[in-house]
Amino acid sequence: MAQSHNVSGFLPYKTDYNFGYPPGVSLMDLIPDEVKPMIHDHWSKFPPVNPMWHYLLAGVYVILGILSFFGNGIVMYLFSTKKTLRSPANMFIVNLSFSDFMMMVSQFPMFVMNCFGGGFWTLGPLACQIHAFTGSIFGLCSLLSLVAIGYDRYCVIVKAFDGGHMTSGKAFIIIILCWAYAVGVSIWPFFGWNAYIPEGILTSCSFDYLSQDWNNKSFGLFLFIFCYCLPVTVITFVYVQIVNAICAHEKALRAQAKKMNVENLRSNADANKQSAEVRIAKVAVANVFLWLLTWTPYAYVVMVGLFGDQETVTPLVSALPGLICKTASVYNPMMFAISHPKFRLALQEAWPWFCVHEPKDDDSKSSKTESEPSK
Repeated sequence: MAQSHNVSGFLPYKTDYNFGYPPGVSLMDLIPDEVKPMIHDHWSKFPPVNPMWHYLLAGVYVILGILSFFGNGIVMYLFSTKKTLRSPANMFIVNLSFSDFMMMVSQFPMFVMNCFGGGFWTLGPLACQIHAFTGSIFGLCSLLSLVAIGYDRYCVIVKAFDGGHMTSGKAFIIIILCWAYAVGVSIWPFFGWNAYIPEGILTSCSFDYLSQDWNNKSFGLFLFIFCYCLPVTVITFVYVQIVNAICAHEKALRAQAKKMNVENLRSNADANKQSAEVRIAKVAVANVFLWLLTWTPYAYVVMVGLFGDQETVTPLVSALPGLICKTASVYNPMMFAISHPKFRLALQEAWPWFCVHEPKDDDSKSSKTESEPSK
């Protein structure tokens, strides 16, 4: 006969176990009384998740953390040791790597501790606020760094196709504005506009997108418009312009070559330069597409939590989009830095055993965007 169980005052049960918990037990019944004031009542509607999820997600976070430290660490190390990489355009890439690196530093250790420490937030209200605040800052700064990278490509390819580039001073100001924007958005919950609370399976913290008062709904709209819609609009605009400019330029060159009865109007150097610009633009467009795939689910959950059917916002539905967002800190360095010719050359010089084979006569030598370091 199955043993009787009594959880938080529930009557003993002998059958119909749900992951080892008696029927009728909610997620909140497993939370210590001192932790419950931090948690929204919404989560009391749901049964405990399978304990397997805590260990599985913790394992995934550990893997993501290691990959993020490794990838972003390489980018920051190469930038600090290789003078050829210290161009204004690369400042945005390094800023992206730094914010992604700090995202995982501030997020995954606490998450893993909570997953293995009981399956709920065990570190107290202050740590919850720090966890959510830093996650918001670094996540937003990474997003804005992508916008800055897109703007830089726009200036080079659309506004000055054959020579324009950003100065170090302008790049530094834009980076400062990215951080100021991220802090300016993230600080409001400390002043009563929204709040930072545990979410999902209760092992991480984020904005309150469940409370139905206008204070929280207005902040949710603010986030959706200024941290999702506006950046997406800017990124979409600059890359549409980039693609149009490249297509128009190529079409004009082909038409002129046809009139002159030659195969190609470009010299080898010009052809290499153009190839580098197109290559960088393609990588950037692919990265923005991936960003949409990673952040859209979280934006959707926030909007549903505030304005839709909250019954569909289950613990796992809330937790998994947050995990997907963290994957950006892994693929960003590979997409924007390690895949770029100049970074690959530097990586090849620094660690020949890394199995990187980038020809030294690569087209990156002619790319003015990634040209000599600013003086």
